[in-house]
Amino acid sequence: LKGARSVVTRKPPDSLGPAEWSDMQNDEGKYVDLYLPRKCSATNRLIPAKEHAAVQLNVGQVDENGVYTGDFYTFALAGFIRNRGESDACLNRLLYEKSLLTFSK
Repeated sequence: LKGARSVVTRKPPDSLGPAEWSDMQNDEGKYVDLYLPRKCSATNRLIPAKEHAAVQLNVGQVDENGVYTGDFYTFALAGFIRNRGESDACLNRLLYEKSLLTFSK
């Protein structure tokens, strides 16, 4: 079906009341939010949850033999930057600031 969407509803567990179910606790017992907004690495703008043009890249670290070490840097680029066609220049700048890219000949 074209344009059809499936809707998933989630019921709270029977053992918890509505007030206890709506909040989430971490391992230390502190209440935390369910959603943490991302920020654009290039502009520091908040990336809304419904922005589908935004991308997040994980750039892995490699050793001198070219083997992945398990470490990585995460970059998020907002759709605003991508629509302007500046995402490649911004990513080059961010990689240069982390010493992951050089411009020497």
